[in-house]
Amino acid sequence: MDIRIFQIDAFTDQLFSGNPACVVILKKWLEDEQMLAVAAENAVAETAFLIQNKDSYSLRWFTPDVEMDLCGHATLASAHVVFHHLHPNWNQVDFDTICGSLRVTKKPNGYEMNLPNRLPVLSDLPLPIEKALSQQPLQVLKARDYVLVYPDESTVRNLQINRLVFDEINLGTGGVVVTAPGTSCDFVSRFFTPQATILEDPVTGSAHCSLVPYWSFVLGKTDLIARQVSERGGALNCSLKDDRVLIRGEATTFLEGHIHVN
Repeated sequence: MDIRIFQIDAFTDQLFSGNPACVVILKKWLEDEQMLAVAAENAVAETAFLIQNKDSYSLRWFTPDVEMDLCGHATLASAHVVFHHLHPNWNQVDFDTICGSLRVTKKPNGYEMNLPNRLPVLSDLPLPIEKALSQQPLQVLKARDYVLVYPDESTVRNLQINRLVFDEINLGTGGVVVTAPGTSCDFVSRFFTPQATILEDPVTGSAHCSLVPYWSFVLGKTDLIARQVSERGGALNCSLKDDRVLIRGEATTFLEGHIHVN
């Protein structure tokens, strides 16, 4: 079976930064084990699988380890493929996903994703996570992901994770996001997933479904500029609108080709 594939750098307008995602175009779903194998072979944080349904697409996300319930950067990458490679005359696309319909709209400064609002609430920190951190947070919250709040950007940038201890816990599709006020933006973050093939995700759109409502409340504003300060880094323009989180970012194509699956 000859299958079209793209590799996209999301949340950036420059190659070799942002978060790489692969986008695979299918006519029908492969077996889950095959999609996991393709994702593992791609060796990026997320692989998106798309099937066209007339004027919309069905979308599923796989890491090299599990199927995800939501992935922001692979959704952005999928929209880039639709708008740039498949349907350049389209200005918006609806993705049918496990977490409902997600609309992405083409904007002059990139693509705008309409994602769910996952407001985090106060929580206790599991012991393996607490012991794995080089510095303890000021506050612990949780939605899908644990949200750990730190005093400043420097602390987030310099935070160390003891992976041997960190991997004692399995959070399923969730992870741990560390965040603080930014020096040249509203807030910064980093994202870690225990027991995952890739420990630190370069830019995590889905985590901002919790970060945006939190920082909107703290800072008293609904339009926010965020940066994920991983080694690759990425920029996100965010807005809180009722029960939805709008995230805008750019993307660029690194690779286009075909894979061969029996």
